Amino acid sequence: MASVNVTTEQVLAALQGITEPQLPGDLTARNRIQNIRVEAGAVTLELLLSVPNSPDSETVQKQCAEAVSALPGVESVEVKMGWRVEGRAPIPPKDLVPGARNIIAVASGKGGVGKSTIAANMATALAVDGAAVGLLDADIYGPSIPIMMGVRRPPFVEDGKMTPVESHGVKLMSLGFLMKEDAPPVVWRGPMVGGAVRQMLADVVWGELDYLLVDLPPGTGDAQLTLAQSVPLTGCVIVMTSQNVAVQIASKALAMFQKLNVPILGVVENMSNFVCPHCGETTNIFTSGGGELAAERLQVPFLGSIPLDPAVVRHGDEGQPTVIAAPESPQADAFRQAARQTVLRQAALHAQRTSAGEAEEPQALGGLLKRFQS
Repeated sequence: MASVNVTTEQVLAALQGITEPQLPGDLTARNRIQNIRVEAGAVTLELLLSVPNSPDSETVQKQCAEAVSALPGVESVEVKMGWRVEGRAPIPPKDLVPGARNIIAVASGKGGVGKSTIAANMATALAVDGAAVGLLDADIYGPSIPIMMGVRRPPFVEDGKMTPVESHGVKLMSLGFLMKEDAPPVVWRGPMVGGAVRQMLADVVWGELDYLLVDLPPGTGDAQLTLAQSVPLTGCVIVMTSQNVAVQIASKALAMFQKLNVPILGVVENMSNFVCPHCGETTNIFTSGGGELAAERLQVPFLGSIPLDPAVVRHGDEGQPTVIAAPESPQADAFRQAARQTVLRQAALHAQRTSAGEAEEPQALGGLLKRFQS
């Protein structure tokens, strides 16, 4: 019996209808199938998922292999896995960070909810997964990222441009790198804060990034409005604790970003419960389920809950995010899941792509550098 010749078109047709969970559109329509080769009944192809280390990788790979194997004449199938992060398109000529595909704010309605801890662990988790990640500490009044990421050395400066400090695979920039440890507190009005952040974005050699996370100051005041309007955000994550007053305040922060047309990627609930290491009993330090309730009420995704553990604080003080210091712990797993859900949500929004607005012309960095190097 004559053998059946399989064509590339037949392989693509067989893959139609297969999707990445949580993302609209099938793989073929989104150009996620690459480098198809057919040789004497042996089919090889490359499948590019939307996020690194996708939790749905094995499922989608199996679906593709089974669909192609069902074609007459196919004797073997090899599905090679990869990933390609989509981003802002088109990027305006005057964009502050043209190399950053996605710029995600990590925000909160109030201080003390662990926003910077979430930002540091999410950024590190994404870097461990293989993404090119940057983290900007835009909390001008209380820059804590240098301590949490274990670096205090200043960035290298050449021709008015700064090279980010790197730690745990993440490119970092913070006002804390430019200030002496005994420097007086920053007392700036909103426009000055916005100007400093714009400079740390535009006058830093970030390079090509899949994700740039921006750790914003807490609250919904003038500084936050200035920052949100200056930074070309592709999405925002709201961090909160499960506490009635925290839910109300976080709701206001979320509503502020919605009014500014910043896509809300979802809500992360921090310090959700405490598991006693001695008896195993679970205690809700705050109320239970407040993050999910807020997400449901505001009709945004719930990205996950982070358990309360004193070790997370210790890891931050020692400059080792929990996903690095204790990668097998429930807390590290919760950070990883929140990070992956965040970028999956971002990928879903890109599937419904809209053009990014034109960013404001960046200011020169010289004044900022002189102020803190004197």
